[in-house]
Amino acid sequence: MALLTAQQISRYYDLYQSIDVTFTKEVIQTVGLVTKQVFLKYLGFQLPCIIYSSSMVGAKVIANVKSDLFSQIRNTNNVVSLRFAITEPDKNDPLSFYVTSHVIGYSPYGGGNEELNFVTLSFTQRPPDDLIGTLGQLLEANINAKRRKEERIVITADSLRRLGLLSKDAIVLIQGVPRKCIVRDLSFSGAKLIVTGIGKFLVDKEAVLHLELEDRRRLIEIKGKIVRYDPVEGRRDIAALAVQYDEDQIPLDYKIRVNEFLTMVRQGPIEELPQGEG
Repeated sequence: MALLTAQQISRYYDLYQSIDVTFTKEVIQTVGLVTKQVFLKYLGFQLPCIIYSSSMVGAKVIANVKSDLFSQIRNTNNVVSLRFAITEPDKNDPLSFYVTSHVIGYSPYGGGNEELNFVTLSFTQRPPDDLIGTLGQLLEANINAKRRKEERIVITADSLRRLGLLSKDAIVLIQGVPRKCIVRDLSFSGAKLIVTGIGKFLVDKEAVLHLELEDRRRLIEIKGKIVRYDPVEGRRDIAALAVQYDEDQIPLDYKIRVNEFLTMVRQGPIEELPQGEG
């Protein structure tokens, strides 16, 4: 994720502090959370836990809280520290930080284990900037994916670098058949591709665009549908295809990259997110 200024961090906190982000598998992978290094610390002990959700003012974790632990935590006036660990590009050791918290409630997790609980935490002060920045970027990307979805990014050497993409040359699977393509532009909601083939026969076909990332040598796969074609002058065997993404299956990593580019280049206004969205 992009480096953030103190002003951006403050804006994220002012706008989004109370909005929960659920730590799904995709969110965990996108932010690089090292789940095995997450725990609650109290009285010198470490209690492994799973982060279920977090905002900038509190979190909900899942932990195996045995009966004796309830009294131990009460002896700390219900004050614990929640440890986060996040991988950083090109660094061997993850970034780790603690958030001092107050335990405000327990509720059974279910599943037949009576000692497994949701533990609700309220942060005792503003959390570290690393947490604010991580959550803020996720929330802003989801907002702008809806509000700025038609803004286009023309693919050039500069925009490729800013997006962190390896090349404008890509692969698109059309009805499961891979075809080489050239990416002409991208947006939150779709892409325009140059593909060999007769365009009119490709419209309304399912498409999966594969974009290779420069930093990790891995792919972003985006599912969609070809909704339009334009002829390429002088070439009957080549068409410009407009792909509209399946809105419910756009990868979070892709949204963040597009959002960072649009925010950095155009500095458009971001409105406050209604409570519960995100």
